[in-house]
Amino acid sequence: MYLLEVLLATFSSNPQGQGLISTGWAGYVITSDLENPKVIGINASWTVPRIGVSSSDAFSSAWIGIGGYSDKTLIQTGTEHDSVNGQEYYSAWYEMLPDEAVRINTISVSPGDVITASITLINLDTDQWAIRIYDVTKDQGFYRTFTYNSSRSSAEWVVERPHVNDETTRLANFGTITFTDLYAKIGDNVGSISSFSYSQVIMTNDMSVQLAAVSPLSADGSSFNVTYLKSS
Repeated sequence: MYLLEVLLATFSSNPQGQGLISTGWAGYVITSDLENPKVIGINASWTVPRIGVSSSDAFSSAWIGIGGYSDKTLIQTGTEHDSVNGQEYYSAWYEMLPDEAVRINTISVSPGDVITASITLINLDTDQWAIRIYDVTKDQGFYRTFTYNSSRSSAEWVVERPHVNDETTRLANFGTITFTDLYAKIGDNVGSISSFSYSQVIMTNDMSVQLAAVSPLSADGSSFNVTYLKSS
């Protein structure tokens, strides 16, 4: 939900199992190419983690997005889980780069809440998108349509340590976040992550020390875990 990360690897023509390195993202990404139509939808579910409060400020977010892998367009929605001044903070948000993230005040996020989210292109001619994020536990939700010119070249399911004030933050100890019900729509095809060309994204610091572990995909390609390892 912040400055785009440069992923220090490129997709091969069949990148399944290939790892991409990022200083901010951990999760999975799929791409479209000249042989495949563009991404027009993505969805996921996850449970908001309870983070460990730290003496230094630390941040984390879980989100889904379309675009942003190899370009500067990215439409996203997700949850934030931060430790600031010795206190925990949780929220839901959406963002369309280059605009800043917008906090969603109709959802009061707490640890343990089950979240579902989707981003869908509803009118190609007018670049109209629908963003939906819903707190199942509290029966609180957000749905709104936006006009946004996206490359539609990729889809992401990510845990991130964000940039704050143009600086990379420490990663909050979120324990383990499990993403489930992971599906994308590319052209007329709807499928789980493993139905398309995908890669795992590994989060490291500038010294190449891994900060979060990403599990293999489930057998059906529709779920995976991200586990905290180090803050920075």
